[in-house]
Amino acid sequence: MERQYFVYILTNRYHTVLYAGVTSDLVRRVVEHRTKAIRGFTSRYNVDKLVFYEVAIDPYTAIAREKQIKAGSRARKIALVNDMNPGWRDLYEELRQEIASSLGSSQ
Repeated sequence: MERQYFVYILTNRYHTVLYAGVTSDLVRRVVEHRTKAIRGFTSRYNVDKLVFYEVAIDPYTAIAREKQIKAGSRARKIALVNDMNPGWRDLYEELRQEIASSLGSSQ
């Protein structure tokens, strides 16, 4: 199975904080944010709602995209979320189910 890389945006309950990150295991990483397993910005500001993600073909592309998103204005980040997820739903459960079903179909 080919490794995937994800660029993602999380927010808090009131959508007042946006956080962009990159990972090779998005489900695990969101769980870490939700359980506050890693101390820092996201745990301090209760940032744990997955509202945006993209799949990248390799880690270099993912890191470059993350830097591009982080360098953009808040308005650009909001536009990214609105394009993918206009209702700002928490995408974690959908993602988890999608990955579980793709693993089941590849076995």
